Amino acid sequence: MNDIERLFLEVDRLWKHPQPTKIPLKIIGSGALFLQTTYGRATKDGDVLETLEVTAELKSRLLAVAGKNSAVHQQMGLYLDVVINGLPFLPHGPLFHPQTRFNAGLHHFSIEALDVTDVVVSKLKRFNKSDAEDVKAMADRGLIEHAKFIDRFNAAVDRFSMDSRADDLPRCIANLNRVERDMLRVKESKIDLPDWMQ
Repeated sequence: MNDIERLFLEVDRLWKHPQPTKIPLKIIGSGALFLQTTYGRATKDGDVLETLEVTAELKSRLLAVAGKNSAVHQQMGLYLDVVINGLPFLPHGPLFHPQTRFNAGLHHFSIEALDVTDVVVSKLKRFNKSDAEDVKAMADRGLIEHAKFIDRFNAAVDRFSMDSRADDLPRCIANLNRVERDMLRVKESKIDLPDWMQ
């Protein structure tokens, strides 16, 4: 069992607000990779994507149980964070996979992990050292299929190109090309920017 699984098991154990059905939580970032692959590394948080189900009240309760500086954080050295929906560089209609076997052991929550390719795409916006390590680990495991990667990247470009977030696109494209060149060892793709950015 990895640290992300331990974190959500502990949140589930401590949860004092039962609902008629399990509360769906969508996990993004490196936590989604840890849930779906054999990959692991030290991390400081588990990222939950803000959704319609994660209301302001639910967010507040989650952070009270396991957010930064909570008892869970102090005990585990790991905390839960809720990420604003529009912030990550995600394709329109991000793909999530239910973690059926893990969910069987939870009483209050139903965990879904962001698709590995979509996680890789999302990391191209910030692409710090940890992000690059995560992407390289997926590439080394043969989990990045190039055609799908480009398709999902273009879907994220389409989503971001409609507003001020488009300013991030040239950097995302440069990072995409770096992954293609240095990690996948394939020809760099030419990605078309919106006309107004040309």
